[in-house]
Amino acid sequence: MTGATIERQFREKVCGEISLRPEGVERFRVDTPFMSDDGDLLAVILRKEGGQWLLSDEGHTYMHLTLQMEERELRQGTRQKIIANALTAFDVADRNGELVLPVRGDDFGDALWSFVQALLRINDVTYLTRERVRSTFMDDFRAFMSDKVPESRRTFEWHDPEHDPEGNYLVDCRINGMAQPLLVFALQGDGAVRDATISLLQFERWGLSFASVAIFEDQEAVGRRVLARFSDAGEKMFSSLSGNKDRIEKFLVDSMA
Repeated sequence: MTGATIERQFREKVCGEISLRPEGVERFRVDTPFMSDDGDLLAVILRKEGGQWLLSDEGHTYMHLTLQMEERELRQGTRQKIIANALTAFDVADRNGELVLPVRGDDFGDALWSFVQALLRINDVTYLTRERVRSTFMDDFRAFMSDKVPESRRTFEWHDPEHDPEGNYLVDCRINGMAQPLLVFALQGDGAVRDATISLLQFERWGLSFASVAIFEDQEAVGRRVLARFSDAGEKMFSSLSGNKDRIEKFLVDSMA
């Protein structure tokens, strides 16, 4: 099938604003009007591999996303589910970061439509709804703590086994191995801040020895009164995770020393 015939099928099945640009032997760049939310056009290459035509992004999609977030954040939690669902829905394969879709027979138009839809859905991870972003905040927090704190020194969703066997006063992550364990709270909103305040005050009543640190999703979104009450009970605070990772890492390292 010639390049002109393939281009015509692309235009008929997908969009009239599509063109092919030769880039060597049996290799074309597919120019489409489709773009990610920041205005970058999707990267689509049509090339022959092992006697079969396939569409590829040649690693551009993940590379583009990692300009806005860390690569490991794409491989876990809600973001990973969105990506996996998109790949499965449109039969796109992830080959070590390169997204590819073989063309079945001469169905070039259908293949391009599926490939573009998959890339657009994957790019959706950059503008999740607020509730879905909140779910990724906890995923991101856990991933960060797992990366920076040895497994033997951390416990997620910790509660005091002696005073609180039912786990009514939870701590998002407890770090041990120091004279005073460090209680780390991941705070998403007013409700989480209130719960953390109550937990800290209860720990004081029980006479527990500890230090505490709070990592907010967005401290500016927390009500002033709620934050004021928490500041009376809590100690170190970071206004966000995404904007303070280096500072939080240094704080954790110093605390664990």
